[in-house]
Amino acid sequence: MAGSPDQFRGQARLPRFAAPLRYDLRLRPDLAACTFTGAAAIAVAVSAPTRFIVLNAAELDDLVPTDVVQFEEDEILVVGFDRDLPLGEGVLAMDFTGTLNDQMRGFYRSKYLYNGESRNMAVTQFEAADARRCFPSWDDPAFKAKFKLTLEVPSELVALSNMPVVSETVNGPTKTVYYEESPLMSTYLVAIVVGLFDYIESSTSEGTKVRVYTQVGKTDQGKFALDVAVKSLDLYKDYFATPYPLPKLDMIAIPDFSAGAMENYGLVTYRDTALLYDEQLSSASNKQNVAITVAHELAHQWFGNLVTMEWWTHLWLNEGFASWVSYLAVESLFPEWNNWTQFLDEMTSGLRLDALAESHPIEVEVNHASEIDAIFDSISYDKGASVIRMLQSYLGAERFQKALASYIKKYAYSNAKTEDLWAVLEEETGEPVKDLMTTWTKQQGYPVIYAKLNGHDLELEQAQFLSDGSSGPGMWIVPITSCCGSYDTQKKFLLKDKTGKIQIEEFTSSQSADGEKNQNIWIKLNIDQTGFYRVKYDDELAAGLVKAIKAKKLSLMDKIGIVEDSYALSVARKQTLTSLLQLLNAYDDESDYTVLSHVTSVCLSISKVSVDATPDLNKDIKQLLINLLLPAAKKLGWDPKDGESHLDVMLRSLLLIALVRLGHNDTINEGVRRFHIFFEDRKTSLLLPDTRKAAYLALMRTVSASSRSGYDALLKIYRETAEPQEKSRILGSLSSSPDKDMVVEALNFMLTDEVRNQDSFYILGGISLEGREVAWTWLKQNWDYVLKTWPSSSLISDFMNSIISPFTSEEKAAEVSEFFAGRIKPSFERALKQSLERVRISARWIESIRSEPNLGQTVQHLLQGKA
Repeated sequence: MAGSPDQFRGQARLPRFAAPLRYDLRLRPDLAACTFTGAAAIAVAVSAPTRFIVLNAAELDDLVPTDVVQFEEDEILVVGFDRDLPLGEGVLAMDFTGTLNDQMRGFYRSKYLYNGESRNMAVTQFEAADARRCFPSWDDPAFKAKFKLTLEVPSELVALSNMPVVSETVNGPTKTVYYEESPLMSTYLVAIVVGLFDYIESSTSEGTKVRVYTQVGKTDQGKFALDVAVKSLDLYKDYFATPYPLPKLDMIAIPDFSAGAMENYGLVTYRDTALLYDEQLSSASNKQNVAITVAHELAHQWFGNLVTMEWWTHLWLNEGFASWVSYLAVESLFPEWNNWTQFLDEMTSGLRLDALAESHPIEVEVNHASEIDAIFDSISYDKGASVIRMLQSYLGAERFQKALASYIKKYAYSNAKTEDLWAVLEEETGEPVKDLMTTWTKQQGYPVIYAKLNGHDLELEQAQFLSDGSSGPGMWIVPITSCCGSYDTQKKFLLKDKTGKIQIEEFTSSQSADGEKNQNIWIKLNIDQTGFYRVKYDDELAAGLVKAIKAKKLSLMDKIGIVEDSYALSVARKQTLTSLLQLLNAYDDESDYTVLSHVTSVCLSISKVSVDATPDLNKDIKQLLINLLLPAAKKLGWDPKDGESHLDVMLRSLLLIALVRLGHNDTINEGVRRFHIFFEDRKTSLLLPDTRKAAYLALMRTVSASSRSGYDALLKIYRETAEPQEKSRILGSLSSSPDKDMVVEALNFMLTDEVRNQDSFYILGGISLEGREVAWTWLKQNWDYVLKTWPSSSLISDFMNSIISPFTSEEKAAEVSEFFAGRIKPSFERALKQSLERVRISARWIESIRSEPNLGQTVQHLLQGKA
C-alpha cells in the first residue's frame, strides 16, 4: 500500500491489513512524579501488502522510533517503512512515556490515606477507548490478542494485573513483577493496579482463587462481596455451561473511579461504595448495590470478556446481558429481596429515556472514539436488559439458557455481532428471533398499545410512544400477553401489524349467581411487565384495573406497571393528572417496598411539577401525596423492628426520605431531633445508616444562610468520617436547602479538593427545586472549569441532567440552547439535547395540567376521603 499517512485520517476504525497477535508490555509507573515509562514489543500479522502500520495512541510522549506520524484528533499513529512489509508475522517495538493523569481514564493516579499520609496508587481504566493512553495498541475490541505484562514498581507495593504473577525480582527499592500471558482478549480489558493493599481470599467449587483487595485495614468490608463473587462464579459456570476462563479473579476497591465498576478480565475494579460493605456502617441499599454490581461485573467475564462485541455498536451485548444476568444471580442468592420485581426499576429507566425523540437505538452507529462514552446509558444497559428479559419470556427460560450456552461456546475467545446472537437463538429454538428482535434493537423507541373493549373482542393498536405527546413512525413485533380476572388463564400472541385483537369471550362469559354479568372482571396486558412497551386502556378497562388493585388481585409487577404507564401517559398528555391522582389513591394501603418505590417516585414527580403548574394547589397536592404514604411510614417508624425483612428496611428509608421531600413537618422535626442526638453521640441507635439520609435531608430543609449550623454540622461529620457510604449520604444532602445561597455554597464545595471528582453527582442530584435558577447561573459561570475537570461523557452528563432537566419552560430551554451554541462537544451533545427535550416536555405537561377543569375539585374530594 503506497501513498501518504494522511490516507488513514478520519476513519472510524483502524485498517485490518496488520493486526496484533501478542503484546509484550513493560511499564514503570513513578507514583511520586506521576509519570510512567513503557516499552511494547507487539507481534503483528501482516495480511496484505503495506508500507504502513496504523495503530492507536493518545497523550503518549517520547515515542521511539521517532519517525512516526501522529494524528491527535484521530488518536492514531502511523509507522511508515521504506518498502512493503513482508506478509506474515513480525515484531513492532516501541518505547514511550506518559503521565499518570487525574482524570480517571487511561493510566491514572488515585489518592488514598495510609497511616494518615496521602499517597498515590496507579490504576487503569481503559474502557471504552483509553488503553491508547497507556501504550500504543490496536484499541478496538475486534483486535483480540494475548498480553504478557511486566511491571517495575516500588518493592513494598502490591502490583496486580489480569493474570497471576509468575515471578518477582527484587532489586533494592524496586521490584520487577512478571505475569502469565493472558488468553486472547481486547485492549479495553487490560488492567493494572499498583499500591498498598490487604486482601482476603476464597475459592470456587472448581478451585479458582478469588480475592478482594482493599486499603490496609479494611478487609472485613470485603467479606460480603467475596461471598457473592464466589457464589456468582459457580452459578455462571453452570448457567453458561462454560467454566470461568482464567486461573484467578481479583476484585479491588479504588478511591477515585468514574464508573461504578469495571469488568477487567481477572482484575475487576470498583469504586469503594460498589464493593465494600460494613454491617455497622452501611445501609441495606448499599448491601444490595454491592451484590448487584459484583454479579454484573462477573457476568461480564463470560458476556463481554470471553465473548466480546465486535464493535461498540453492539455494546448492549455486553451491558444489557450483564445487567440481566446479574438480576438472575442475585435472585438466586437472595430470593427474599424480590429482585426480579426490583428489576422494573431498570426497565423504568430504559422506558423513560427511550420515550425521548433524542434517544437512540440499542444498536447505534459509532464513528469516532469520542462518541462511545455517550452510549453507556440506560438504552444499552436497561433497555438492553429489558428486551433480553422479554425475549427470554417469549422463548421460555430453559430454551433460552440452552441457546445462550451454545452462543458462548461458539464465540469463546472471539467477537460477535448482535445478528450472531440472533442466529444461534434461531438455530436452537426454531423461532423467528431475528425478525422479532431487530424491531427492538435497530430502531429507537417502543410502542404504546391502545386497548379497548368491543363486545367480546379486545382491540389493540400500536403506535410509537413519545413523552412529547406525538406519535413516532416506529412499528414493532410485540409479544402480547394478557389475562382476565385471574392469572390462571393467559393468552399470548405476536402483534405483527399496527392493529390486532384478542377474543375474550371465555373471559367475559362468567356469570354471577344472580345472572348478572360479573362486574369485577379485569383485563391486564403485558403480564408482569415482561414486554418493553406501555399500555393505555380505555376508561372501562382502566376502571376495572383500579378495582383489581384495591381488591389486591394483581401481582406486584403488574401494580408497578399500571402506575408507571399511567404516569408516563400523563406526562405525554394522553391522560390527565386528575386521573393519575385517582389511580394513586388505589395504592393507599400498599405496604410492599417494590411497589411503593415506584409510587413514591411518581408522587415526587407530581409534587415538583405542581409547583410550576398549579402553585395554588401545590400545598393540597403535597398533602394528598403525604396522606398516601403516611400509613406505611407510620407502621414502620424510624427504628428497626426484630425480624423485619431486608425490604422493610429499604422501605423505611424510602418513605422517610419521600415525606421529608414532600415537606411533612412531623417527619422533618423528628429527623432533626434525631440528628442532634446523633451529632453528639455517633454511636446512638436512634440514627442508624438506613435512616441517616432522611435525617440529613430534614436538617437541610431548616438550613439558611442566616441559620447554617445544620450545614456546618454535616460538613464536620463529612470531614471526620472515612466511610465512603457516609460521605455519599452527606454529599447528597448538602445542596437540598431551600436557601439559594446555601445551594451555591454546596456547589462551590464540590469544586474543592475535599470532594473527589467521582462524587460530584451526589451533590448535583440533591439540588433543591428552589435552587434551580442559582445552580444554572453557577454552571454558566463555571462551565469551562467543569468541562476541563469532568471530561468523561458520563460525568459531564450528570451536570446536564441535574441542572438543566428540572426546568419547565420553553423560555428556559431557549436560554440554555443559546448558552451552549458554539460550546457543544460530542461527549455531551446527546445529554444536552435530552435535557432540553425534558424541559420542553415538562413545559407542555404544565400547560395541559393548567387546563384540566376538574383537578382542584378532585384533589379536594380525595383529601376529604382521607380525612
